[in-house]
Amino acid sequence: MMQATQTSKNGRGAIARGGFGNRPHQKTDFKTLGRAIRYIGRYRWLAVLAYGSLFLATAAQLVVPQLVQNIIDTITRAYAAGEILKLPATAQTIAAQRFGQTLEQLTRSQANANSDIMLAIGAIVGFSILLAIFAFIQSFNAERVSQNVAYDFRNELFAKIQRLSFSYHDKNQTGQLMIRATDDVEKVRLFIGQGLVVAAQSVVLLVAAIVVLWFTNASLTLVVLPILPVAFVVFLIFGALTQPLFVQVQMRISAMNTVLQENLAGLKVVRAFAREPHEQARFENSVTDLLGQQLRVSRIFSFLFPIVFLIANLGQAAVLYFGGRQIIEQTLTLGEYTKFSLYLAFVFFPLGQLGFIINLMSQANASAQRIFEILDTKNEVEDKPNARALPEIRGDVKFDDVVFRYFKGGDAVLNHVSFEATAGETIALLGATGSGKTTIINLIPRFYDVSEGRVLLDGNDVRDVTLESLRSNIGIVLQETILFTGTIRDNIAFGKPDATLEQIIAAAKVAAAHDFILSFPEGYDTPVGERGSTLSGGQKQRIAIARALLLNPRILILDDSTSSVDMATEYKIQQALDELMKGRTSFVIAQRISTVVNADQILVLDKGQIVARGTHQELLESSEMYAEIYSSQLMADAQVTSNQYSVISIRKEAE
Repeated sequence: MMQATQTSKNGRGAIARGGFGNRPHQKTDFKTLGRAIRYIGRYRWLAVLAYGSLFLATAAQLVVPQLVQNIIDTITRAYAAGEILKLPATAQTIAAQRFGQTLEQLTRSQANANSDIMLAIGAIVGFSILLAIFAFIQSFNAERVSQNVAYDFRNELFAKIQRLSFSYHDKNQTGQLMIRATDDVEKVRLFIGQGLVVAAQSVVLLVAAIVVLWFTNASLTLVVLPILPVAFVVFLIFGALTQPLFVQVQMRISAMNTVLQENLAGLKVVRAFAREPHEQARFENSVTDLLGQQLRVSRIFSFLFPIVFLIANLGQAAVLYFGGRQIIEQTLTLGEYTKFSLYLAFVFFPLGQLGFIINLMSQANASAQRIFEILDTKNEVEDKPNARALPEIRGDVKFDDVVFRYFKGGDAVLNHVSFEATAGETIALLGATGSGKTTIINLIPRFYDVSEGRVLLDGNDVRDVTLESLRSNIGIVLQETILFTGTIRDNIAFGKPDATLEQIIAAAKVAAAHDFILSFPEGYDTPVGERGSTLSGGQKQRIAIARALLLNPRILILDDSTSSVDMATEYKIQQALDELMKGRTSFVIAQRISTVVNADQILVLDKGQIVARGTHQELLESSEMYAEIYSSQLMADAQVTSNQYSVISIRKEAE
């Protein structure tokens, strides 16, 4: 097709091996994740509700160990009182003094034990209900925040991808871009909806539990504190180790997705050439790469969890030893020790969640980097800050010494091309594949920007006007016809959604599409299927022509737009286009000279340069290349006609 195709393929091959270019090893940097987290600020009231409920749920959770201590102390006092009161009267007074209470206090403790226990149990149930309510509010609203952030990311990514220059899409695969808006966004969403909440809950629970432990038993708390820096160091080490690995996981998911997307799009070609085993092997290789990378990540985490539990168990062992000594020395009651153990669980519980947090955070950071890599990409073709809207135009087009390269430092695809098209003229572009025909028509609507020189529309440099106003004046029918899922009517009205049915029908008639559309049972409401799969190539081409005609553009671009139709249909379309192009500036790329003999100017291109120009008759006399193309096509058409005649004769003889 054009030189960019070969260049693009080379670029894509490199990408398939290593994602979006061959980037150097990235240092672990969680600033990008922080940038993603700041999106929560757009939904601050939902976040306040979620994290406010988290604080309240944590507070309700922290009250329970104190109530458990009250129950145990009540039981132990009641049991001790019962045993003392069973002693002889003379011994009761002595035993009560040793226990530190009077006989009246012991009697009251025994009598009120059941009511005190029931009161404490009721309080536990009440706080548990509050915990459940606030935990629900926190979980639901955190999920709402994360879903809204994912919604923003997907919309921003789609809007960015839609506006990125074609040069960017030449260098990057569709599957790679798709995975950014799906899997990568989901990884960030999971961290914001779950990982960040768990991390916040762990911090609150850890700090609050340590404060309570300190006021409960400072000496025993000092036994636990040295464990926390060790856990924090483990957190940092595993975060640094796993984050680059998750980047590689996402790159391999992208590569797998690319193979899948290409095969689904080209399934007919794969089956036509019996390449199913080869494509299966390609997909299996990509899946094997993904599996290997995920196993490398799993190997790291299989070390993490045992280390975390080892740290927690060492802390628990130290508390058992020193706490047991305090109980023996009667400086710590059984209830206080039980409360301390429960609060200690609130310290070790966040350590147990360390692996979960690191996992989600590392994945989210890797995915956030990939998301912002697209969002931060500078668009090579965009409106200037002072760009103005293009006023109503006549349609004069001028290429002024234009040089164009698809990639910086690459070979020039167009080399000092200059020509003028007066309003209403038809310009035909002829030349071999890679000669620069399609590149010329891509520069007019600014699909790409010139490397040197200028493209002028009514004297306005196309880089000085807004893209929307420029492209709204240009109707395009590309060589590769793309239709969208929906009805025929939707596709014709794609560029003008508010068009009436009468306007749509008028455009379809000019494009010689009306008759075949009415042959379908549902007419203009007929679904076209994915990428127009339910229509023939010629039918899709005529719908694409009708889509361009509906815009009533001042400039019309036809990129070999009759290549997919038979000669009879081509003749009908050409008649309609000849009528349509009157009064419009038209650029026509055609493989057959017969479709452009009536053009006002024919530009013959070779290796990015205009080697001949003029009308059909002028070029026959002045251009050897044009004469050769014309002669070869006459011979080919004669051969086709002869073959068709032979087939008809054979059929008649058979009848």
